[in-house]
Amino acid sequence: MDNVETIMVALALEEGYSSGVFDCAAKMARMFDAKILAAHVINRRDVDAVARISSLGYEVDGDHYVENIRSDRKELLDRIIEKSGFPLERVKIVFRVGNPIDELLKLIEEKKADLVVMGPKGRTDLQHILIGSVAEKMFRKSPVTVISYRDRRPSK
Repeated sequence: MDNVETIMVALALEEGYSSGVFDCAAKMARMFDAKILAAHVINRRDVDAVARISSLGYEVDGDHYVENIRSDRKELLDRIIEKSGFPLERVKIVFRVGNPIDELLKLIEEKKADLVVMGPKGRTDLQHILIGSVAEKMFRKSPVTVISYRDRRPSK
């Protein structure tokens, strides 16, 4: 891993676990004197589900859903970054809407990430399931090294 300049940290952005993933990326960024690309993908499947609910007459829509989610998760990410002590000017935050695998792979290429840090669990918080997960697919498809963050709690 020569010349690590940009570390992409892929975050599910739920309370608790995402902080550890970001802290791991920040520690590595300090070691390499690298920048961090903090990436979060709002799953298109969720946005489509909201659109279907809206079509049934409920007062929700995909655009407002995305903006509310983006706003809430940006606040959480700002707190995580602040708590980590990593310099904000060395962090670029990117939110995307789409298929998480596709969007993360595009970001690696577009932003020229040299390394990816992510956790093996996301929204479902099922520690024992990896097959079919975003992390498992990233391990297989990523053109750069992917480091899996593990917290210190034992798996069940």
